[in-house]
Amino acid sequence: MKKITIAIDGYSSTGKSTIAKEISNKLGYSYVDTGAMYRAVTLYAIENNYFDDEDFFRNLLIADLDKIHIDFKYNDNLGYGEVYLNSKNVESEIRDMNISNKVSVVAQVAEVRRAMVAQQQKMGQNKGVVLDGRDIGTVVFPDAEVKLFMTASSDIRAKRRFDELVSKGDSQVTYDEVLKNVEERDYLDTTRSVSPLVKAEDAVEYDNGEKTREQQFEEILYIIESKI
Repeated sequence: MKKITIAIDGYSSTGKSTIAKEISNKLGYSYVDTGAMYRAVTLYAIENNYFDDEDFFRNLLIADLDKIHIDFKYNDNLGYGEVYLNSKNVESEIRDMNISNKVSVVAQVAEVRRAMVAQQQKMGQNKGVVLDGRDIGTVVFPDAEVKLFMTASSDIRAKRRFDELVSKGDSQVTYDEVLKNVEERDYLDTTRSVSPLVKAEDAVEYDNGEKTREQQFEEILYIIESKI
């Protein structure tokens, strides 16, 4: 069976990562969560106090890009690769609202995107890989054999994200705060000048707002298997 590249793009909190993990496990493919890579860079910027000085934020981040090393290490118990920033497991740290509120700003920096895209292309150069993010089918792998564009209403996506945060023990977050974050990220992701979030012309648009995880898995797997 030939190996292909599967690109899953779409808005935040559409469940891209969840379906990508399930598909990669089913096919025995590698999985790359590109959004997590930008979250890891954001965590680095926060830990190094870059956001304290808006005038120098971009320059400081660019100067330190060669010091930021991101890897995915497979966890047998979880069934997917966890994110490591400079050899430290940051899988949990990069998922909180503080990161979510800043990641779109970091992702707008052209030099950051170029650095991450280069890493992503290297990770997927041998095919047999599932990548999810914002610009996989348009920039990272425009020749991917399968391209999906995930979407759902902002209300539904905010509710999913809110429930996820609460289930992980975040008792301080509110639904309104999450909805505001989702809408702000949509705006920043779709209007940035570098690699904006857009549907590739040959991508299959998939609205999963009213679909169960089981329905999504079966329908998306069918789309993919038709290409293999």
